Amino acid sequence: MSESAAQPAPPALPVTFRPNRTRAVLLSVGAAMFATITAIALLLESLGPGERISFVFTAVLLSSVLVLLSRPKVVADESGVTVVNLTTTRRLAWAQILRVNLRPGDPWVFLDLSDGTSLPVLGIQPGIARARAIADARALRALAETRGTGANGH
Repeated sequence: MSESAAQPAPPALPVTFRPNRTRAVLLSVGAAMFATITAIALLLESLGPGERISFVFTAVLLSSVLVLLSRPKVVADESGVTVVNLTTTRRLAWAQILRVNLRPGDPWVFLDLSDGTSLPVLGIQPGIARARAIADARALRALAETRGTGANGH
């Protein structure tokens, strides 16, 4: 079977994969929410200083959650991949990545690793940009197959 002919050429390194549309929406909503809640805190004359501070603190907290949700990305370079998820960052050598999976219905890409575990990669997610996520998953798969054990080891 000529499956390798159907594989896209790997992208030039370094390359960063991230859900840009999702990130833009999250950061825009976070900024708008912060501005709105802060404006309400400043415009309501019946609020005391402590209440105003609690409004602003709540706005900061809610916006921070959206910033945290916009954090995921995957950075591929010559020596491996850095997976940045919500609260964790993990560095992997190419040889540690056996397979890159994005199955129908998956919320994001999963990496099958040489230690027998699977690592979720929130930086490639089909949410509001499905075609982009599929292209990114294929590009990461091509990189893993040419640089690591990937399909070459099967």
